[in-house]
Amino acid sequence: MDLRLVLGAWIIAWSLVAFTLAVFDKARARGQGARVPERVLLGAALVGGTPGLALGMGLARHKTRKTSFLLKFALIVIVQTGLAVAAVHYGLWPF
Repeated sequence: MDLRLVLGAWIIAWSLVAFTLAVFDKARARGQGARVPERVLLGAALVGGTPGLALGMGLARHKTRKTSFLLKFALIVIVQTGLAVAAVHYGLWPF
């Protein structure tokens, strides 16, 4: 199986999960009910859902003013970007 397809499917799947969680949590924040813990949102981003969480945060205007959450999310983005750059630089990237 092509590693690019697997990686792309993984990122798309986790992005859909992260997006759904962000939009769901925003709906719960407006009303009543159990909220999605921040560690779950950040965990979804950490395993590959960063694009989906970013999109969900932007479209739903969710967690965009909470500095502690944004700093943790930014750290995840920085680490993932650094890993991707290193993988490309050292020829480990499958593209």
